[in-house]
Amino acid sequence: MTRRTSRSFLLLTLAAASIPASAQVFVVGVKSATADVPTDFTPTHLTLPDGRLDERGRRELVRNLESEQGFAHRPLPAGPGLNLEANGPLSPGPDAYRKMLYEKGQAVAVGDRVAITALAFKGDRIVIDLNGGPYAKHRFLSHVSLNDAPVAQEGSHEITGSRVTLIFKEGIPEISAPEVKALLTPVIDFGAKTSAEAFAETLPTPIKDAIAGHEVLVGMDRRMVLAALGAPESKVREHEDNDPDAPRYEEWIYGHVPQTVKFVRFHGDRVVLLKIAALGKPIEVHDTDEMGGYLAPLPTRQIALGDAQPTPDDTHRAAPPTLRRPGDPTPANQPSEVKYPVGTGPSAPVQPIPPPPTQTSPSPSNNLTD
Repeated sequence: MTRRTSRSFLLLTLAAASIPASAQVFVVGVKSATADVPTDFTPTHLTLPDGRLDERGRRELVRNLESEQGFAHRPLPAGPGLNLEANGPLSPGPDAYRKMLYEKGQAVAVGDRVAITALAFKGDRIVIDLNGGPYAKHRFLSHVSLNDAPVAQEGSHEITGSRVTLIFKEGIPEISAPEVKALLTPVIDFGAKTSAEAFAETLPTPIKDAIAGHEVLVGMDRRMVLAALGAPESKVREHEDNDPDAPRYEEWIYGHVPQTVKFVRFHGDRVVLLKIAALGKPIEVHDTDEMGGYLAPLPTRQIALGDAQPTPDDTHRAAPPTLRRPGDPTPANQPSEVKYPVGTGPSAPVQPIPPPPTQTSPSPSNNLTD
């Protein structure tokens, strides 16, 4: 028994030794997992103003930058720690940047759409949260349970965003939103137009300015509202005055307390009522037309040649299909049109189908035998 066991162990050892060492173990590390991550960086050269940013400038930046969308120039890690110096380098460096992506995971890939969801001003830097930020939102319901069962589902709020900190050496200057976008160009490209921006460019100037300022006007259609505020957080469909016989309306709700909440009511495809509820202020109601009588043109479709339908005004009839080439004479013994017999053809009246003849069943007496 001992000799057989030793022989089996010897065979297994020889078999393992014959396999190349590189084929036995496959290890995925930082270098192999992040080998294709681009780390090239070109700093910006933007002339910054001399003044210092005041409270009004901060509000303008928040108003003009929140909800702005762009496209990522490089993969962004899921979490904080990415610092961009204005007209300077990006930290961490290439090796530490790859390690951060490997350890924290990738929140945004190259070319993915990125949205600014929050801004904060701290001394000499602007903290910019992208796609929800690097931290999961805390919910007080996670501390509430009924019969030892949690009310809020655990793990429902996962980290999906990233954070970029824009640093200024001598404090935040009196900078504008386009200048902040220009400084973020090595990381995010805000120059590419979204479909909503391309649609807004076709509208009159007052409506275009309202959409750029994320404002809703009474009289806008759904597409304009989506271009101005994006998709709503919730929708409500009800009847006017809770009367089931009254027309039905649809209301889009943006924001939640303690933030400013907007209620946008539609009848059909048009905004007929706008309510803005800000904390500590009376509800602001807009119920009159604010579009100056402008109505967006109805969507049209160009009919292709094969879809064109003849009209009564057409005086030229298309020639019937034929195998003859253009210019060939029509044979004398062959008519150019199909001749139907009298009383038949497409224009003949439809004759009713006669009912089937009735069949009489034999009497029961014929089936009986004595």
